[in-house]
Amino acid sequence: MVRPKRSFPSSTSQRYGAFCTAAARVAFALVFVGITLVHAQTTNFRRHKVSVAKPLTVYFVDVEGGQSTLFVTPSHQSLLVDAGWPDHDGRDADRIMTVVKRAGLDHIDYFLLTHFHQDHSGGVPNLVKLIHIDDVIDHGTNRETSNAPTQQAFENYEAALAHAGAKHILAQPGESIPLEGLTTTIVSADGKVIDTPLPGAGQPNPACKNCPTRPADQTENARSVGIVMQYGKMRLVDLGDLTWDREMQLMCPVNKLGRMDVYVVSHHGWYPSSSPAFVDGIAPRIAIMDNGETKGGSPGPWDVIEKSPRLKDLWQLHYSAEGGAQHNVADPFIANLKGASGSSDGHYIRLEAYPDGRLVVFNSRTGESKTYPAAP
Repeated sequence: MVRPKRSFPSSTSQRYGAFCTAAARVAFALVFVGITLVHAQTTNFRRHKVSVAKPLTVYFVDVEGGQSTLFVTPSHQSLLVDAGWPDHDGRDADRIMTVVKRAGLDHIDYFLLTHFHQDHSGGVPNLVKLIHIDDVIDHGTNRETSNAPTQQAFENYEAALAHAGAKHILAQPGESIPLEGLTTTIVSADGKVIDTPLPGAGQPNPACKNCPTRPADQTENARSVGIVMQYGKMRLVDLGDLTWDREMQLMCPVNKLGRMDVYVVSHHGWYPSSSPAFVDGIAPRIAIMDNGETKGGSPGPWDVIEKSPRLKDLWQLHYSAEGGAQHNVADPFIANLKGASGSSDGHYIRLEAYPDGRLVVFNSRTGESKTYPAAP
């Protein structure tokens, strides 16, 4: 099935083409000096009231070594990144719905699929039976057609979205997802990365000097749609399963992303990602790893993250069997302990990020939170 593709109305020509008359230009200027205007809005996007007093809330759902991350903005818009695995009696869609209900949502504004591997796309057919999704963002089509499980997952995903009637948006590096009160920039998609640094970035990255290179990855991982999200002073990066070679394109010789407060650990903390050049370049204050007990949490990336220069804490969705005694964080920073894989618990991690840079991380297993003051 070939779906019609559309892009966000956010390229230079699209933005300014919509304000081609003098009167519209005046209205555009007035909005940005703080005068409230009733303006035309693309019918594809819902209108939401902005309140900067509330945090950006992020739920890291336990999908057993896949990914599913729900962002809920202060204005109650939602962005769901990935939907976990297929099968397991709809386990992953059910776990997603648990946090959706906790967040008080009755629909998903945007669903972003990083890539078509089944641990990211597999839960979509079950999910669309449970909740309405307005818009779907992905990189276009499966590029790993020789891999039968991935091709089947892609076909199931396409069929589910066609049946659900969700609108499709083609991800392009440099485009912005229109979440009010935030700046959410696509920095990688379909094997391409942004050409120019994000605002405030672009400095030489000394971590590139001793970081080895790796051959270009040919799988869907390298096609991952990655985002950088900024809310006030708080900055977060989520690159899906983007691999070492593409990370280097974002980081060397200059750092195109800049420093981050939150690193959603790429590729579940598995060895093909989290190069020292990347992790040290973004220098996160906290990192959250969506690993499973038997998937992800490799010792190599774990060490790189733990030794990152500004890191306060690494949080894990699961104890990592591969990591063993030497490469797992302390129990209070793990949502699901050893032996929890496949259980009905499915504990999540919740992040509250405030515009001044303050962070609060909550572990649903322990019921405890840790607060990180704004960076100086």
